[in-house]
Amino acid sequence: MSAAASDTMRAVVITRFGGPEVLEVRTVPLPLAAAGEILVRVRATALNRADLLQRQGRYPAPPGAPADIPGMEFAGEVASCGPGAERWKEGDRVFGIVAGGSYAEYLTCHESVVSRVPDSMDWEMAGSIPEVFVTAHDAMITQAGLRAGETVLIHAAGSGVALAAMQLARELGARVLGTARTADKIERARAYGLTSGLTVGGSLEALPEWVKSETEGRGADVVLDLVGGDYPAASIAAAAPRARIMLIGTVAGPMATLPLGMLLGKRITMRGTVLRARSVEEKAAAMRAFEAEVVPLLASGAVTSVIDRTFTLDDAAAAHRYLESNESFGKVVLGVMQ
Repeated sequence: MSAAASDTMRAVVITRFGGPEVLEVRTVPLPLAAAGEILVRVRATALNRADLLQRQGRYPAPPGAPADIPGMEFAGEVASCGPGAERWKEGDRVFGIVAGGSYAEYLTCHESVVSRVPDSMDWEMAGSIPEVFVTAHDAMITQAGLRAGETVLIHAAGSGVALAAMQLARELGARVLGTARTADKIERARAYGLTSGLTVGGSLEALPEWVKSETEGRGADVVLDLVGGDYPAASIAAAAPRARIMLIGTVAGPMATLPLGMLLGKRITMRGTVLRARSVEEKAAAMRAFEAEVVPLLASGAVTSVIDRTFTLDDAAAAHRYLESNESFGKVVLGVMQ
């Protein structure tokens, strides 16, 4: 039986493609947990760049996900369990990732794509964590294999994923270099593990030599590129021999011209990665790694999510405008049910 009070809920709906004004809070049918799924009463969610793209019509939700309700991470309580779902019980505090639908009072997801929220953590903090920390851990450690003593270069140093990655790299014993468009974000990022930072404006021309000067001429062993556009080419020039470059975002543009001779000569591995399009099994594997290696660090306070500002569900349009301003440092959170 569902613990929800009715068969409807409030959710932020993309009424048409366009600017933040197309987001409206509407009453919609309550989703039903299918076999192996749980129904979660959402307490908090957070914004991601993919939400902005979905609203603009540039990043449609994958099959099976709500087409018109954005949101890819959440924290809340298990309201009920579908047939065969046995990992959780009603009332358990969980956080996790979904392909869409978290800007709502309730959502359904497979029971394997959530983890238990540490007892000491409040809902806003919990809701800001899954997407950035799972992405950072999966890309930088699981896939790129960052090791103690190596140097990682992280672009967009003020973003949620970057700040999560910096802290994980610090705990691992790696050296962290970063870039941002403002000196203020560089300075603020130092508190989260940034060893040295470069303020970049309209040009990345200085990046390769700066990285070499910071690494005794070697270059970066791992690069997390959250920007796209001109950054992949500059990252190749700044990378060490046999470096691993992870492409995570395309906020600066989805197209790039690459110096292939340099890519080949340095024997660089360049890989694209997303969470949203993965199968349930792949997402579950990423969550289990997060659960084993990251949640204990969150519970102890060794690492933390950086929350810039919290909005209510009714103010989702204002939250989108704020994220699009590029003024945020860390996560923008939506409080859902209190």
